[in-house]
Amino acid sequence: MAGTSVDTENEQKTRDTLEKLYHVIILNDDEHTFDYVIEMLQAVFALSFPAALSHTIEADSTGSSIVHTCGLEEAERKRDQVHAYGPDWRMPNSRSSVAALIEEAQ
Repeated sequence: MAGTSVDTENEQKTRDTLEKLYHVIILNDDEHTFDYVIEMLQAVFALSFPAALSHTIEADSTGSSIVHTCGLEEAERKRDQVHAYGPDWRMPNSRSSVAALIEEAQ
């Protein structure tokens, strides 16, 4: 059947991509309070207060923190939820949500 091997290769690549794990990483900035980041992590990732605090401190001290590891679709959804969380109402210079990115887990 014509095209079967190409379709099979594409399907395999899609499966491989979806089966790989990806990190959702938040980045530190000066536009969000610890309270905001903790609340966002609890809301988006259902983290406990101690876990959210730990990630917040890590991002503050190192510049970033891996807050979740999962499949690609869920990672994209979680990243988008972080971006949709909005600015920190406590800080007048906060214009948007915390920056988050996705990186393939090694």
